[in-house]
Amino acid sequence: MPVRPKKSLGQHFLRDGNIARKIVHSLDDAGTVLEVGPGTGILTEYLFEQYPEIHVFEIDREAWEFLRERFPEHGNRIILGDFLKFDISGNFQGPLAIIGNFPYNISSQIFFRILEYRQQVGQVVCMIQKEVADRIRSPHGSKTYGILSVLLQAWYDIEYLFPVGPKVFDPPPRVQSAVLRMKRNNEEHLACDEDLFFRVVKTAFNQRRKTLRNSLKSHFVIADPGLEIYSLRPEQLPVERFVELTTMLRVN
Repeated sequence: MPVRPKKSLGQHFLRDGNIARKIVHSLDDAGTVLEVGPGTGILTEYLFEQYPEIHVFEIDREAWEFLRERFPEHGNRIILGDFLKFDISGNFQGPLAIIGNFPYNISSQIFFRILEYRQQVGQVVCMIQKEVADRIRSPHGSKTYGILSVLLQAWYDIEYLFPVGPKVFDPPPRVQSAVLRMKRNNEEHLACDEDLFFRVVKTAFNQRRKTLRNSLKSHFVIADPGLEIYSLRPEQLPVERFVELTTMLRVN
């Protein structure tokens, strides 16, 4: 093994070149591409062949050193650092695509970071835990419909591409994996205060067993609590009704 997988970083290195190639080819033509969590570079190899404007983020120094040795001609594009703390818009101009086998223990944090840069990130191709993939693409009314479902579906069209079993990883994870493709939709701006929209969605699902009336009343001013929408639970609302709900609330 050129790099030791570290449990603390949630590392499970993909070992199947055919799957790696399939993931890279799932990315539609893109300009600047950012790869998150390259590990030993199984995706990186195909990405460097196809995209001249690719930058790679690796937080593990051992993996970073290995990648710089493996791809010496691209050393300045292999960044040692935490993608979750990197100033993306300050360092990259124009539209971006993000790709990677996301570490499973921080995949949700990566998606929230992508949402911060939603006006710049036009496309995402990622391998994540299948359970998380199912949750993200869940329709309203489903038990797995939640915060990420609403927030990502508000700005992205989400496509489930294919499942990946544990045997193609080292070490094999105890979960199934899946590859998703997300493409920015035509929603430039929601018809509500977007910062408030985030707060409303998170507050509602943090007490998902309660009706919206009961989960929101401590955090927001509810002008007309008798309206039908407040008797619903958060999983019953599609994205557009969360937008509607946000326009009806203000912060205490």
